[in-house]
Amino acid sequence: MKQYLDLEKFVLENGTQKGDRTGTGTISTFGYQMRFDLAEGFPIMTTKRVPFKLVVSELLWFLHGDTNIRYLLEHNNNIWNEWAFERWVASSEYTGPDMTDFGLRAEQDEAFKAVYLEEMASFKSRILADDVFASTYGELGNIYGKQWREWRTSTGETIDQLADLIEMIKTNPNSRRLIVSAWNPEDVPTMALPPCHTLFQFYVANGKLSCQLYQRSADIFLGVPFNIASYALLTHLIARETGLDVGEFVHTMGDAHLYNNHIEQVKEQLSRTPRALPKLVLSDKPASIFDFDVADITLEGYDPHPAIKAPISV
Repeated sequence: MKQYLDLEKFVLENGTQKGDRTGTGTISTFGYQMRFDLAEGFPIMTTKRVPFKLVVSELLWFLHGDTNIRYLLEHNNNIWNEWAFERWVASSEYTGPDMTDFGLRAEQDEAFKAVYLEEMASFKSRILADDVFASTYGELGNIYGKQWREWRTSTGETIDQLADLIEMIKTNPNSRRLIVSAWNPEDVPTMALPPCHTLFQFYVANGKLSCQLYQRSADIFLGVPFNIASYALLTHLIARETGLDVGEFVHTMGDAHLYNNHIEQVKEQLSRTPRALPKLVLSDKPASIFDFDVADITLEGYDPHPAIKAPISV
């Protein structure tokens, strides 16, 4: 994964200090591209452990068209909790301790962190146990899965972009319109987090399927490793569905940034030597990309360096 380490190094050395929505501050660059040959191994970080099962359950959540965090929590996946929790504590029904700027405060104040963790644990339990509460406060708006599988048109109809894409790859692989967009300007204001990975396009040549992602906002240390693994996995799944081999994953970023509170973690990662990439193994059982379960997708030979923890900015 030299491509990724080169990105970290480039932004550290050439990036510009910028403020941001979260108040954390970033070192940022605009416009960067990485390319990964999927035949060389599955592109997941080896200089730190990336929890692959979380990548899998999140992607399957997207593929199901789901926008509620309950499915993720049922699979011990907590990566979207903060955005749902933010909506809950901002609601008129919330009567607990003040959670203003909970992310930064938990990072800086151990006493507050304990309160925050208690409130978050209670929130997660209610999402899992209370259908009515989950339907209201587990929802994140019309984010990725909704746009991929049920884009609503001005006439009230819906478009299953992903199913249409797969059919087009099968019937017209030379098309230059093999595109899925998650960026729906009408829905953006009601989303808990507007799509960071906004659009992806597929390309078929010589019996191989390649994918290019455009990502408007790229959290290099925490988010980008997930994004690389997720879209590489998506490419493998759709290649399997369409009877093609895998080609390249091309990752194009707009605002590629390192948060200021991730710099030491980045330096630690850059000090590590990359290891061999693992192999992706897909079960033969699922008939369709939409039938996969978490247990159907595994990695062989994944031997990374230990995880490196870093705070998330909300």
